Amino acid sequence: MFVIHKCVAVRHALTAQRMGADMISMDGFDCGGHPGEEDIGNWVLLAQAAQELQIPFVASGGSATGSQLAAALAMGAEGLNMGTRFMATKEAPIHEGIKEALVKARITDTTHVFRTLGNTERVYKNKVVMEVRDIEAKQPGEFEAIRHLVMGENYRKSFQETGDAESSVWSCGQSIGLIKDIPTCKDLLESMVAEAEDIIRNRLMSKL
Repeated sequence: MFVIHKCVAVRHALTAQRMGADMISMDGFDCGGHPGEEDIGNWVLLAQAAQELQIPFVASGGSATGSQLAAALAMGAEGLNMGTRFMATKEAPIHEGIKEALVKARITDTTHVFRTLGNTERVYKNKVVMEVRDIEAKQPGEFEAIRHLVMGENYRKSFQETGDAESSVWSCGQSIGLIKDIPTCKDLLESMVAEAEDIIRNRLMSKL
């Protein structure tokens, strides 16, 4: 079994390396979901990983383009781990309304919840999320005060039944602002690889 361990800090990655992990997924603060509590973005995190790790790693968080793939490779990563970008593909088993929300979103359309619980999560910025943030500010650390708003059932209905991007708390990364279409997975990967290859062969080589 090939083990890829997700880490949000290089010190955690070093522990995973010591325990026998084969590869690390380095998750920067721009990722969707849980980015840890240290707020370190990929630009610094990947550079540190390249300096300190002895096993391969991939860049995770905020990625959606071929130029980012080229940059990640240049910084020592073996590739990208993408979540949000694959949500906006034809094969993704979620409601078209959510996919359309991703395409229309701006880079600034994410925020964080659960900060006061020590379990920070980057999510799509909508009316329910802003209500959660308001309650957290008034009742920090009180999960019961927000339980009804963050229930998994709310998220399931949005993604599988209604397609309403405003009615639940759901994770996505800052890469939402880079998503412009809903391609097939095949077309997405081929276009990203082609873009990365063009940048490496033409733009970067011309700088030597």
